[in-house]
Amino acid sequence: MKKALTLASIAFASCLASTSIANATEYPLPAADSRLIGENTTATVANDGGSLEAIAATYKIGLLGMLEANPGTDPYLPHPGTVLTIPAQMLLPDAPREGIVINLAELRLFYYPPDANTVIVYPIGIGQLGRNTPVMTTAIVQKIPNPTWTPTPNIRKHYLAEQGITLPAVVPAGPENPMGLFAMRLAAGKGAYLIHGTNANFGIGMRVSSGCIRLRPDDIEALFKAVPVGTKVRVLNDAVKVAQEPDGKRYIEVHQPLSRNDKDDPQTMPMTYNGKVKKLLVSKATDQTVVHEAMVRRSGMPVLISTGVSSDAVPQDDGGAVPAVSQDTVRAAYTTGRVNLD
Repeated sequence: MKKALTLASIAFASCLASTSIANATEYPLPAADSRLIGENTTATVANDGGSLEAIAATYKIGLLGMLEANPGTDPYLPHPGTVLTIPAQMLLPDAPREGIVINLAELRLFYYPPDANTVIVYPIGIGQLGRNTPVMTTAIVQKIPNPTWTPTPNIRKHYLAEQGITLPAVVPAGPENPMGLFAMRLAAGKGAYLIHGTNANFGIGMRVSSGCIRLRPDDIEALFKAVPVGTKVRVLNDAVKVAQEPDGKRYIEVHQPLSRNDKDDPQTMPMTYNGKVKKLLVSKATDQTVVHEAMVRRSGMPVLISTGVSSDAVPQDDGGAVPAVSQDTVRAAYTTGRVNLD
């Protein structure tokens, strides 16, 4: 069942620590043989509802996650009265439930606090095309409050060529620092990759960094305080996730795959998945028609694919065509003159 809210009514509720909006990223862990968590909601855009990014931030969702769930929505000014789906239901990644697990394709970070039966989910920004965040298994080796930023020669060249900005050799800590106020260094890549904050919220849920993992200011502060040095970090790239739940129901969650070059269209490029996923998808207990629809739609939300069971699949538009969501187009719209390539 979906819950309905109006965006005009959530400002007060989001300030209360006890509300579901304020705690929207923390979920009780399901049983070990279950991976389905959360519940989708809906929200109606008010007359002064603001940009889709502002709405996404209220619900702690990434921008592209909102566009996957609501294709065709104007990212600048969603039309007042539009009923938006808030994609708060998801399948846990197929990885051990410990430390930090990052799934690049869905632009989410999952943190499993030790000795707690919960998982905390954060939207993230990741490496742009050509500066990809790599798949890796690593660990937090350093926590850095108030980090400075030393842009590489390539980044300084990019700023100068694309924006006419001459960056200093070192950007001091503070509100103008694109790394935000907190950073955690990973062991992989000789310490070149970090999980850090930002001074530009529009990049969350998008491919905009130079390879680091970026969080909104409140999220990185909470994660920084909770995560100890030595925490294991697994970075995956799974655009397709599946699960067979204890009650026998089967689900698939399909995200747009990360483009590999500037000619790729994430809405139509071929999907790849491992043998475990393929085995569940080709089973007679799986509805192949619904699987095909989910692969085409790429809603980023769990879809019920059990044979003989009414599907939760998101309906097509009246014309039958699903509007494509171009990562490059959205990124260009939001970063004109404001790119921070950390």
